[in-house]
Amino acid sequence: MESFAFHSLSTPTSFSRFSQLHHRPRRISRSQLNPTPSLSLRSPIIISQPFFPFPFPSKPHYPIQASSSPPPPPPSKSPPAPPLQGAKPIPFVVSICIGLIVRFAVPKPVEVTPEAWQLLSIFLSTIAGLVLSPLPVGAWAFLGLTASVVTKTLSFSAAFSAFTNEVIWLIVISFFFARGFVKTGLGDRIATYFVKWMGKSTLGLSYGLTFSEVLIAPAMPSTTARAGGVFLPIIRSLSLSAGSEPASPTAKRLGAYLIQNQFQSAGNSSALFLTAAAQNLLCIKLAEELGVIVSNPWVTWFKAASLPALVCLLVTPLILYKLDPPEIKDTPEAPALAAKKLESMGPVTQNEWIMVGTMLLAVSLWIFGDTIGIASAVAAMIGLSILLLLGVLDWNDCLNEKPAWDTLAWFAVLVGMAGQLTNLGIVNWMSDCVAHNLRSFSLSWPASLAVLQAAYFFIHYLFASQTGHVGALYSAFLAMHRAAGVPGVLAALALGYNTNLFGAITHYSSGQAAVYYGGLSLSIMSSNFCVFYFSFQLYYYLACVGSVTYFVQFPMLQWIIYILLLNYMHVNCVWF
Repeated sequence: MESFAFHSLSTPTSFSRFSQLHHRPRRISRSQLNPTPSLSLRSPIIISQPFFPFPFPSKPHYPIQASSSPPPPPPSKSPPAPPLQGAKPIPFVVSICIGLIVRFAVPKPVEVTPEAWQLLSIFLSTIAGLVLSPLPVGAWAFLGLTASVVTKTLSFSAAFSAFTNEVIWLIVISFFFARGFVKTGLGDRIATYFVKWMGKSTLGLSYGLTFSEVLIAPAMPSTTARAGGVFLPIIRSLSLSAGSEPASPTAKRLGAYLIQNQFQSAGNSSALFLTAAAQNLLCIKLAEELGVIVSNPWVTWFKAASLPALVCLLVTPLILYKLDPPEIKDTPEAPALAAKKLESMGPVTQNEWIMVGTMLLAVSLWIFGDTIGIASAVAAMIGLSILLLLGVLDWNDCLNEKPAWDTLAWFAVLVGMAGQLTNLGIVNWMSDCVAHNLRSFSLSWPASLAVLQAAYFFIHYLFASQTGHVGALYSAFLAMHRAAGVPGVLAALALGYNTNLFGAITHYSSGQAAVYYGGLSLSIMSSNFCVFYFSFQLYYYLACVGSVTYFVQFPMLQWIIYILLLNYMHVNCVWF
């Protein structure tokens, strides 16, 4: 029987049959094939064993079917819809409609010019967008700025005038200072030392974290940076070491208490120092634009805030310890963990010492700047220049601090619009209307103070930013206070303290709220909301009374007033 033989013109016949793949096949006689009635494209060709020098199992082989179509691909799932780009439709429409309704549907008061009324409608649309978030805050503020220029409501120079505001640049530089604290590890080291010294019990641990917050606050002007860069990692480590997991029943062992205590204490530490939070600086600047001048602002702010803030800082851990006690009372392992961490951190580095010296210089200039003629923004510029010259920060650190540049953009837009509203008479018109209504109820100025402060406080449920709240409403409410007969400095300071306190009323009310909420989950935050609501009211009334007692010329009398107030709350079971 003749087999398949492959020959090549260029390859010797001594090569094995398997290596001769390109040879021309010989003709195969019909007798060598299995007899079949007829061959079709689907008929198999059987190659038997004698064709090969070694045993090979018989297997059918089908010729390639050139004319047949490939099998259909398996059904695939429909591709997911692309994410929505641009503005969110419903928030966008609602925000725009608010401005259009004010502009075209609400009758313009006689006292208001068309230009001022049009700017008010744009401003209200901008504020609505800040609340509803059809776009990121900076993008929406830029759209509002563009609308004010395109409609010729504001000139280009007037629209961008707030970008040269020294307070806004002071706020931007404060973000860079906060990055320096985090980058060098100085803030972490200070907090860890307090844990080592006071962390033998849960209550002592909470006081240690509170005192470290107070110590860092005046030189680190960002409550959010302190929360995310310093205290949240420490609290998370301590909680996990005690078996207290977020979003689990074990959260109440330690983590829920520590996080709530730090969350509430942050508002008081921010209210204690003018430079402890960005919104404080803006409050002073907006007050000056309305003619309320706070002399020697750093010292005046501290003197007025010291009594209520220190009282609240001292009693907050105790209140929380009584109302929502942690399951773990003693934490003997915390000092050991802190000591181990300090050992791993090593000695204080050169950059940390530079950071300490720079911050001491900056705080000193903030305190005595009015005396020696150095503005707060200039003092901050000097401090940042030192950090850049000595390499503690580099320019990439500043460029990567995106929240700082975002704040510069949208904050300048809000402040600029608010200033133009004041110049065009809108703020005075609104304050006169509110004051007239308050007088119709025969309210004295202390009663008007309480009503307006309460309104300013509870409106914050609509806001997710303290600085955004200040930019939108501070000027209007300060003008309302003055029209109602409230002393200007008292109203300005009380609104400023209030701005810090309402940062802890919800899990979205401030930047630090978002940090703590995201870091230790909503279950820790929301489970105790009703408990801490009473604490918020306590802080609110203490802040207001503290501002009033500042005007009493006898410090001892201030303390007597507070002792009587605290005793009254204790007797009437407000706390326990």
